[in-house]
Amino acid sequence: MADKGLLILGIETSCDETAASVVRDGRTALSNVIASQIDVHKVFGGVVPEIASRHHLQLINGVVDAALNEASIERDEIDAIAVTKGPGLVGAILIGLATAKAMAYALGKPLIGVHHIFGHICAALIEHPELEPPFLALVVSGGHTSLVDIRGLSGGPGEMTVLGSTRDDAAGEAYDKVARVLGLGYPGGPKIDAIAKDGDPGNAVFKRVMLEDGSLDFSFSGLKTGVLNYINTKRQAGLPVREADVAAGFQATVIDILAAKTRAALAKTGRGTLVLAGGVAANSALRERMRLDSEETGTKLFVPSPVYCTDNAAMIACAGYYMYASGVTDDLSLDACAALPL
Repeated sequence: MADKGLLILGIETSCDETAASVVRDGRTALSNVIASQIDVHKVFGGVVPEIASRHHLQLINGVVDAALNEASIERDEIDAIAVTKGPGLVGAILIGLATAKAMAYALGKPLIGVHHIFGHICAALIEHPELEPPFLALVVSGGHTSLVDIRGLSGGPGEMTVLGSTRDDAAGEAYDKVARVLGLGYPGGPKIDAIAKDGDPGNAVFKRVMLEDGSLDFSFSGLKTGVLNYINTKRQAGLPVREADVAAGFQATVIDILAAKTRAALAKTGRGTLVLAGGVAANSALRERMRLDSEETGTKLFVPSPVYCTDNAAMIACAGYYMYASGVTDDLSLDACAALPL
């Protein structure tokens, strides 16, 4: 049999996507199967944890089989199994963990527990073979907004330093909440990004909360409250609220804060390479702003394709490959952690 390289099966179930992927040698995704639950949860305006867990249970075996079939790989050809161990919805994570542990035990294969955010950071490696550490990563997602200095890819604490993180609402969470106030529905990020194109941010200006001098942390709860107060004030005065303007003003504020903090982190670390990752990295306005800023500062920018920005298992398999190559594995006592620090 021809050498197929080191094959990692990745499994991701941290929120409302049931995903499995086979990645070869950490950089080539042979499959990337994602079963989304958006249609299930949008009637509730957000993810319902118990419902998400039940759907993961129903979908996981079929999704794993589909990933193996798409990759033309038999189960016993897999070299190791990587799975999200946290952070996320604990019930949802447990479904993926149970599946990965059962397969690892039955096949006699190594098990690797992957931090979800480290997975997002590694997503950029799949499409960019020239990308190597050290680099700065800006991770922007529904539950996390972080600036991370990456010096290596083993996933160990000695190779990653969190320079800044969210103190309250993450950027993606703020997008969902503002979209709900505007009556746009769930998920909020793509909907705000779409209608903001027709809005004027100058007609709805919100405060940029930068926190104390020198801080690289983020805070978006005040911005969410500012949007709500803006809308209520307009309505109480009998004035019309143009949703596109509010969306544009809100989005411009978020992006200004992200861009300013990222510039400060690049200056602090001296890094010349930036990775933009996480679900909100699929936002067209954020991608364009980071592209323009990177051109201005001479920074090399790497951004995954949108399919690798949202929750997926290829990023988990990619991260798992580098952890496994560094000798990092877990035993069957591996457990889920809803609030796992990076």
